Amino acid sequence: MTTALITGATAGIGAAFARRLAADGHNLVLVARDTERLREQATELHDRHGIEAEVLRADLSEDEGIAAVEERLTDRRHPVDLLVNNAGFGNKGQYLDVPMADELKMLKVHCEAVLRLTSAAATAMRERGRGGVVNVASVAAFVPRGTYGASKAWVVQFTQGAAKDLAGSGVRLMALCPGFVRTEFHQRAGMGTGNIPGWMWLDADKLVAAALADLARGRSLSIPDPRYKALMGVVKLTPRGLLGGVTSRTGRKYGPQ
Repeated sequence: MTTALITGATAGIGAAFARRLAADGHNLVLVARDTERLREQATELHDRHGIEAEVLRADLSEDEGIAAVEERLTDRRHPVDLLVNNAGFGNKGQYLDVPMADELKMLKVHCEAVLRLTSAAATAMRERGRGGVVNVASVAAFVPRGTYGASKAWVVQFTQGAAKDLAGSGVRLMALCPGFVRTEFHQRAGMGTGNIPGWMWLDADKLVAAALADLARGRSLSIPDPRYKALMGVVKLTPRGLLGGVTSRTGRKYGPQ
């Protein structure tokens, strides 16, 4: 039986990955900051699906937390076959309105943790000749949107570059770029969502199903919805200056996952 490790596992897209992978018969390593919530989730998934669900409390904005997950990913006695780097958050406010400490914390979680955990997992997976990594980014990666969009753009570029370097090794890497997803993400960031059109919202479980299908196809980038695929096609044709004006008025306040 294979094992998947999921960061940010207790809510939103991470919880949807946990549900789907448990239903498919994968053992899990659930990573988040809230120990009580992790234990409740692990018990529920074990009882419902008969899988083993390990709990690992870690704060990925701290070196100790990243190191703890790195150590688990390199445990050759209990190998991890799939890593889902999902942990992340948003900051409310425009550039210079957000405290520098919060900006640096975001870069730590979105970039440094993703780099270190992907590297730890991919090294062990390459030795075994198989494995997969899903790094959760955002469609915000493709538009000018301050530190959040910039950090997610880094995730996309890093993942696709690493995927090319590991081609033929048996290790698959994919950047997942969702749009607006009905999760706790915006509430935690203190962001309003009342002005977001209904058609732009995605279901987390359907998103995960599409993402896993794209991973199985060997894709290095997944935009898992026809609506957002079409929207990103329009974005590619839109002048950057115009995009910057639009996102400065709406994107930072109502940013997607």
